[in-house]
Amino acid sequence: MSKESDNKAIVGRWFTEFWGKTCNLGVVDDLATPNMLLQYSLHEPRRGRQDIKAFMTGFREAFPDLNFWGAADLIAEGDYVVGRWEGGGTHTGPAFSDFLAGSLPAATGRKMHFTGTTVLRVESGKITEEIGLDDGVTALQQLGLIHAA
Repeated sequence: MSKESDNKAIVGRWFTEFWGKTCNLGVVDDLATPNMLLQYSLHEPRRGRQDIKAFMTGFREAFPDLNFWGAADLIAEGDYVVGRWEGGGTHTGPAFSDFLAGSLPAATGRKMHFTGTTVLRVESGKITEEIGLDDGVTALQQLGLIHAA
């Protein structure tokens, strides 16, 4: 297999096991470098395995049905893999204050569904960074954190 094929397999596993319907936090230890960067526009950047695990634990407690899935084939070039995705969830859990635009009180019942594109860098079989551009405006409007003018 080529380097690109190997990297796509790593990212495919990451998307399925970390971002998919059932989160396996063990995949962070398996596939992330100790100092991995996770950065999306909706949240503060996260750095390192423990910080990334804590982020996902809180996100999934607040949104127990959280699920993201691929919307197109992965594209790979060198150390980089690009993926398009969609997903979301329903806020039925505890209060959630991780959005940069505001906090949600417990169990609002609000649903979010949005899309995005993510670029991941893979070096020596480990993910060093995941930087995503998402339609956060849509998610924040659905959650009632921002309103259209």
